[in-house]
Order: sequence, then structure tokens, then C-alpha cells
Amino acid sequence: MLEVKNLTFKVDENGVERSIVKDISFRVEDGEMVVITGPNGGGKSTLAKVLMGIEQADSGQILLDGEELSDYDMNHRANAGIGFAFQQPPRFKGMTVNRLLALAAGKELSHMECCKMLSAVGLCAQEYVEREVDGTLSGGEMKRLEIATVLAKPHKLCIFDEPEAGIDLWSFSMLIQEFEKIHREKNESLILISHQEKIIRMADRIMVIEDGKIKAMGAKEEILPTLFGSENCACPKRV
Repeated sequence: MLEVKNLTFKVDENGVERSIVKDISFRVEDGEMVVITGPNGGGKSTLAKVLMGIEQADSGQILLDGEELSDYDMNHRANAGIGFAFQQPPRFKGMTVNRLLALAAGKELSHMECCKMLSAVGLCAQEYVEREVDGTLSGGEMKRLEIATVLAKPHKLCIFDEPEAGIDLWSFSMLIQEFEKIHREKNESLILISHQEKIIRMADRIMVIEDGKIKAMGAKEEILPTLFGSENCACPKRV
């Protein structure tokens, strides 16, 4: 279980201190899927980076199964059981797909193991396993490869930052199927940051973040009408 207590993150902008994440507290239960949505610039991606240790919080606590992670860096948090998929996956010229998967898994992988991981995210394994992770891969291919790297190692919590960004409808459908499978079959907690209605409707609970604060959080049945039943809410997008 993830517990976040009074988390705050500030930045210095031309000598002026500004809070991006403001005293946020919430929990994610074992096996639960929480979808975070809200207006652009509200602090969603920053919150994800603080949880992963890419950015360090100014105050507050992050606990995973009771273990205090607040002072851990990104590598230590990964070893503690947190997986993270970037909104824009990084590319690595000269790095092959099979090598990237092995690094993500933390061990050497057989050709068959790599192929199984690629097939699970809808990539033709034989065509991709030896390819370089560079600009020749499309946005959809990179997104699916990013998910494969997260799935290469068991995690207690997986965080996906706008997995739908920059991909085609076919790839989006594949991602939806994979998230449904993770949620159904694996005992992992999930945090998905998204504007897309199909992803939001998959959630057990929905968190709405605006101006660095939790504007609303509750069961899907409670929050959905406030998102899609009002013409005034332009946060989510329909696909």
C-alpha cells in the first residue's frame, strides 16, 4: 500500500518560490487502480515525479508497505518496488531493445523472455528485439516498449504518466487491454495519469488535481458524473 502524507514540492522561479504540489495526502491500496486527472499544469506529472524520486519533495512523507521512501533516490525507490513510465519515453541511440529490457529487469534475459515481453504489449518480437531504441521507433512503439520495461520486473506500484500521449488509436486500444490485464491478473497497485475517458473509467478511484491540490477524490461512481456530466469540465478527453 502507498501512503502519501502532506507532500509538498516547490520551485524557485526568478527568485520567487512557488508550490507545484501543495500538502497532498492520499492512499493507494494493494491491487487498486487510481487514475489522476485534472487541468494541464495542475501538478499531476510533478506529483508522479516526486513519488518516483525524480524530484525530491520539500516536505511530507512517502511510504510503501510501511517503508519510508521520502529520502530515497530514484534507484532506491525502484528497488523498493516502484515502477515508472514516462509521458515521453526516452530514446537511447546505440541501445538495443533486448538490452533495455534486461536493464529494466535487473538481470540478463533470454531471447525467448524478451520476445514474450514484447508480444505481451503487441509488438512483433522478432522485428523489435534487436532494434535500437532510437528515432526510428514511432510514438506508439515507444509507449508499448516503455510498458514492456515496466512489466520486465515485478513491482508493488506502477506509475504511468499520460500513457495515451502521442499514440495512434490502435496503439491506444492495445494499451487499454494491457492495463486491464495488469489490473485483473497482477497484484500490483496502479497510478495512471490521464485525460482520456476510457482510462478514467477503468479506475477503482479517481483523483482530480487542480492548482497543485486534490480537488476531489473518490470512487469512480462518485467522481465520474462531475467529470463527464458537466459541460463546464473540459479536463478529460473522449476517445
